[in-house]
Amino acid sequence: MIPMGLAQCLAAAFLFLLVLGLTPAQRVVTVQQGPLHRVRGSHVTLWCKVSGYQGPAEQNFQWSIYLPSAPEREVQIVSTVDPSFPYAIYTQRVRGRGIYVERVQGDAVLLHITELQDRDAGEYECHTPNTDERYFGSYSAKMNLSVIADTLSASMAPQVLTLTEGDAVELTCEVSKSTTQHTHLSVGWYHLRGAGEHQAEEVLTLSKDFILKPGPSYVQRFLVGDVRLNKVGNTTYKLFLGGVKPSDQGQLYCEAAEWIEDPDKTWKDISRKQTERTSLTVMSQGRDLSVDIAATENSLSEGDTLQLNCTVEAQKSGSRHFQVIWLLNNMEVARVDPHGVLTWEEEYEERAKLGQLRALKPSNTIYALTISEVGLRDNGTYRCSVSEMKTPGDLHGIQTNLSSGIQVNMKPIESRMRLSVSTSTPQVTAGDSLILLCEVQGATSPVSVQWWHLPPQRPDPGVLVATMEQDGSLRLGSAYQDGRTRGGLRLEKASSGTFTLVIPSTLDEDDGGKYRCEATEWSRGQSWTEQGEAAVTVSSMGLGLCATLRSRIATVTYGQSFELVCQVSANYTLEEVPASVRWLFQPSPPTSPYHELVQVFPNGTVAWVAAQSRFKEKAQLMKADTSFRLHIHSAVAADEGTYQCEVEVWRRNVLPLGQPAATTSSNPVGIKVVLPESKLRVSTEDSSVEVASSADTAIECRIVFAQNNSQLTVTWYLLPPLADGTPLQIIRANYGGILEYGPEFSSPAQKSRFLSQRVSSNVFWLQILSANLGDRGRYYCVVEEWLWLVDGWYKLGEGTSGRTTLEFKLPERELQADKTNRSLSAREGEEVTLPCLLQGARLPGTHLSATWFQVKKSGLDSPLVALHHDGTIQLPQEGRAGRLYLRRPAPGDFSLTLTRVESSDAGLYYCQVQEWQQQGEGQDWALQASARSGYTQLSTIPPESTVMSRICSSPSLLNFILCLPLVLILLLALAVSCWYCKYRKSKKGNITGNQLMELDGNGELKTT
Repeated sequence: MIPMGLAQCLAAAFLFLLVLGLTPAQRVVTVQQGPLHRVRGSHVTLWCKVSGYQGPAEQNFQWSIYLPSAPEREVQIVSTVDPSFPYAIYTQRVRGRGIYVERVQGDAVLLHITELQDRDAGEYECHTPNTDERYFGSYSAKMNLSVIADTLSASMAPQVLTLTEGDAVELTCEVSKSTTQHTHLSVGWYHLRGAGEHQAEEVLTLSKDFILKPGPSYVQRFLVGDVRLNKVGNTTYKLFLGGVKPSDQGQLYCEAAEWIEDPDKTWKDISRKQTERTSLTVMSQGRDLSVDIAATENSLSEGDTLQLNCTVEAQKSGSRHFQVIWLLNNMEVARVDPHGVLTWEEEYEERAKLGQLRALKPSNTIYALTISEVGLRDNGTYRCSVSEMKTPGDLHGIQTNLSSGIQVNMKPIESRMRLSVSTSTPQVTAGDSLILLCEVQGATSPVSVQWWHLPPQRPDPGVLVATMEQDGSLRLGSAYQDGRTRGGLRLEKASSGTFTLVIPSTLDEDDGGKYRCEATEWSRGQSWTEQGEAAVTVSSMGLGLCATLRSRIATVTYGQSFELVCQVSANYTLEEVPASVRWLFQPSPPTSPYHELVQVFPNGTVAWVAAQSRFKEKAQLMKADTSFRLHIHSAVAADEGTYQCEVEVWRRNVLPLGQPAATTSSNPVGIKVVLPESKLRVSTEDSSVEVASSADTAIECRIVFAQNNSQLTVTWYLLPPLADGTPLQIIRANYGGILEYGPEFSSPAQKSRFLSQRVSSNVFWLQILSANLGDRGRYYCVVEEWLWLVDGWYKLGEGTSGRTTLEFKLPERELQADKTNRSLSAREGEEVTLPCLLQGARLPGTHLSATWFQVKKSGLDSPLVALHHDGTIQLPQEGRAGRLYLRRPAPGDFSLTLTRVESSDAGLYYCQVQEWQQQGEGQDWALQASARSGYTQLSTIPPESTVMSRICSSPSLLNFILCLPLVLILLLALAVSCWYCKYRKSKKGNITGNQLMELDGNGELKTT
């Protein structure tokens, strides 16, 4: 029985070996689940991570996109390892950090797109280069990103409000969206205490889940109903603040967010919009502060001067610090701080610079506001607000008081200005100039003019073209400031009331539509505006642009020239606009899209494509009025295919040219290049040749007619008697004299016997040396006619000769041989004897020769071994030389022994026996008789399978048997080591657990 400790050790060792054999983890790349919908212009992040990898802890990542226009084509964006990885369309954005990869950790990254564009929509692929020992798992993952328009809108009219502590205020925010996807809205109100403060405090928010959430400082007021948010209709949100406090003073604004649910069930804010801000001033109830306001006159006409005085009454006013705010209809106009520094609201700054507004501080208790050249906009109720500051630099007052309101009324004045708009160019083509006239009559004061363009697709609100102020200064709209786009735009005042707008070069159809002239008359701070419109139509340069390609001949012979004419037409005068032509070519048969050959630019510059430089040497380019010509000399086969021309036109009056205004492609025209007609004729008469065994002979191939300047290639073929109709190539002699033998005739012995010879200009011979019975069959030749044409040799045609049958002269007397057909089987690796027995008597003084043949699958009789009449043995097939034996145990026995039989030895065999007799002393030997044996069909049998052969033929079984003893020895060593350790521990425990006994000096035991 195995001890318990030893069994535990064996189990631990087996578990250790099992752990060593565990398969490594599989690599998995995970990308953020899609599809995702994000708005144009937003900052987008996509995460990607990898797990189950081997190699360094910091993995590399590569991002690519498959665009909807080409879903099978990968476009590389950015890589963490290769700076040259991005394609050209992304290089600039990657370099400018518009697109970058943030590494979150070694095996996880974020792809950042800082400003999403429409072209960023598509299928994204995250790929991790392999760092594993072998490929196992997934190395990339894909997701879809859709780019949608940002339709979120949030607006609130800006106000400057001054309220008394305890008052109520209501602010309205308009929020809308038109996204087609299912999204939610959240609307919130925020409070900024100081002008320079950036951290906003939340007042009240309606979340995307329709839950109201007050800010920390507004919780108590929300619970008692002093802070409320009401939704009116679909787009209106109102914030109500009751019982305002000094802490509410500052700026209030509304923020809307649009949320979408991603496939991973999380909500993402895809757009946020903030409104303009409302300034809120809260005045505490004054204690000892009194404020009064007075006006020199309450009713004025436009252009008069208004003066207001604000008086402050307070104890010890000389040592106190006051800030005064002038208000019109509760909106701030100007502010005077304790130091006397004056600050105007933005809408009043321009008038203050012109001297129309002045605010003075004659003393610490008297403040004055003067408005020169008043207008209707100055009509309303005026107040002054006085706040006492503890120190001059404080932002908040310790008390504030508001004066009573004083109503000031303005009487308007009238204008008699009239305006008319016309154009002398109502219909133009892109690139033509536009001339527009604006006539102003009846104006008695200086006039300023604004021209607006109202495009057909988006007439509102219009695009500012140019402005001419009263002093004649000109200011162009942002879309018209670049003179390279539409030329140098001009706005001239031709006479006292006529304004002429000239756009030198219209861009495209979008420049059509209506053009509006707005004239404004200014008088004593008052303005009157009249407007008129004129409609123009701008036609595209592509309208009516057409290119037609034609050729006089569609089929040309090698070396002949041909010409292609590209005729261009349009609805405008082509000779007056810059135009270029690009010639395209697609080889025949088509294997790829059209290749560009050459482009001729408007200035006459010719740019050839490097890959098509062969056309440059033999092509001629011409232009005449509205046609372009391509003339190609000495046509060759490579010129055959389909041609096309592509014409580009630019707008006139604009330099540099930039992008073409329109492009058109012609119809394709096919050009076929043909070879000269072959007139080769080969004799097709059948014939026969009779030859004695071992004699030389020749097969003739006669050319009836061929061109004088052509070259001929001759290929000889053999149809064996037992062939299935498939000819065997013997030898090919090309026009350069290079010989090429067929597979069945490539041995040195065959090459030395079969020779091709040109006897004369029209006769070829196939010479067969030492012909034997295996050479029987029908011979013929195939003649090819080749001609040098322009760039190389070309085959014009070919002809096949008649069949020549090779027959052998049989001697008058025939030997008696065993003609029985047999079937033999032999196991591979063993030996077999093929019988060949000669029967009957033979002439005295004669010698015998014997040749064994194997009939191949091609039908060719291949000689294996030959015993000559002089006793010499010839082995034509060197590969079998060591396995063939012709022992001849009896005079008439020519049996062949084949050792170490192989599977390739299977087939049909026979032998030929010949009788020879010498004609005289020193004379040649002559054939007297001949005989052929019957056929022997040899079949091979695979060798028997043994235990050792099975082991040796299975590498995995062999490795198991070799490694098993080593594994058993290792297990046994581990088990012995574990058992020994447990034995030591148990022995030590027995010693320490019991009392240690020792002998004292008297020989008795003593306990220690």
